[in-house]
Amino acid sequence: MPRLILEEDQIHPAVRDKVANLHVEIVRNVRSAAASNPVLVVGMAGNPHCRRARRMLDAAGVAHHYLEYGSYLNHWRLRNALKMWTGWPTFPMVFVKGVLVGGASDLQALIASGELNRILAT
Repeated sequence: MPRLILEEDQIHPAVRDKVANLHVEIVRNVRSAAASNPVLVVGMAGNPHCRRARRMLDAAGVAHHYLEYGSYLNHWRLRNALKMWTGWPTFPMVFVKGVLVGGASDLQALIASGELNRILAT
């Protein structure tokens, strides 16, 4: 089932540009990094789940790129743009071959099942 997104005709013309372009640079940065790195972890300082995801990848011997955007106390608006773009509500956001696979728990399941290695091998 596709994620619900407000239709453009339901956004007043006076704010459409702001909705479409607010913090677009962070989305472009993450899209580019996800496209150019087999595994990308997007996180924030001080978040134990982000650290856990990176440690799991290290333990599994999987190279990854990490982007960090602020902490609990700052840059939340930038991170909010990523949440709106992906529909994923928490950090980390883990991308494998450009596809959002979820967060730390989802990554753990992919590693445990061997699915991560299968995805990376294709």
